[in-house]
Amino acid sequence: MNMTTRSELQAAATVADPRWAAVASRDAEADGRFFYSVRTTGVYCRPSCGARMPRPENVAFHDTAADAERAGFRPCRRCRPDALAPAQQQAELVARLCREIEAAEQPPTLAMLAERAGLSPRHLQRTFKAVTGLTPRAWAAAQRGRRVRAALERGEGSVTDAIYDAGYGAPSRFYEAADDLLGMTPGAWRAGGEGADIRFAIGQCSLGAILVARSGRGVCAIALGDDPDVLAAELQARFPRARLIGGDADFERLVAQVVGLIESPGLGTELPLDVRGTAFQQRVWQALRAIPPGRTASYAEIAERIGAPSATRAVAQACAANPLAVAIPCHRVVRRDGGLSGYRWGVERKQALLDREGAAR
Repeated sequence: MNMTTRSELQAAATVADPRWAAVASRDAEADGRFFYSVRTTGVYCRPSCGARMPRPENVAFHDTAADAERAGFRPCRRCRPDALAPAQQQAELVARLCREIEAAEQPPTLAMLAERAGLSPRHLQRTFKAVTGLTPRAWAAAQRGRRVRAALERGEGSVTDAIYDAGYGAPSRFYEAADDLLGMTPGAWRAGGEGADIRFAIGQCSLGAILVARSGRGVCAIALGDDPDVLAAELQARFPRARLIGGDADFERLVAQVVGLIESPGLGTELPLDVRGTAFQQRVWQALRAIPPGRTASYAEIAERIGAPSATRAVAQACAANPLAVAIPCHRVVRRDGGLSGYRWGVERKQALLDREGAAR
């Protein structure tokens, strides 16, 4: 076999490797997942390196920087693959600040956080929002809300004590946001939903068992699974002392609408929804509802659409927390390379939904 043939075979093998696409597009999201070396220069780089694009027949891939160095390659001086990537440095800085916010009795101001980070307040605000999707103030508010929910569930002390202990300066500040945070009064939340009526029904569709539940505000749960008893137990766990009422004939029509979304995705039925979540989750879920049937978007694209291009992981977490299968179509979100990634109700169901929507389109 001559040299030209070997070179062509090597180039073909490199181009066929999914990692080559990340190198060719200089995908910063791939940084840290692997490294590539260039035989003719003797260096190894990050996938996002801005150096001149190498010829594929000269490229080899390595799982770690140590692997590349053991193979005899030295780090590129341009992208410095032996150091933390800028995105990783930002993520570590923001993670440290998040821990400080969570540990503080009173939320630190933006100026205080900026001083600790060694950045200007404006730069910190931009960096923090790019990584988490929220400003430091909004993040602190979300943590206060989490503390209130935890304190109410423990049942220790009064509702007012729980509000003050969570860092709210006055109960009125909490009550302004209580509906979005809890979906009910703090007293009802502490009582596990006691006094709240939630109608529900469990049926069958082509994807298995389906549970649909509705509060006084709208549909609050759509879940898919293999075992109807498990679906009912999960709903009961969310509201352990709420009145769970079996659906009547009117409710069965609502269930039929939801099943219609699964069996005939082109119908595009609008449902009244009771959507509860953090400000960031609400933004993500709203962006998901804007994806038309038969289309997909990557986690990175959703992050860009909501103005938080570096918050890809947070977008994925918001998708995983979605309580309304199909109505909030998190099944239309895929990895950048088109891979399905995970799905709360099973990857097989995600594939089936996408196949149906594609066929209908």
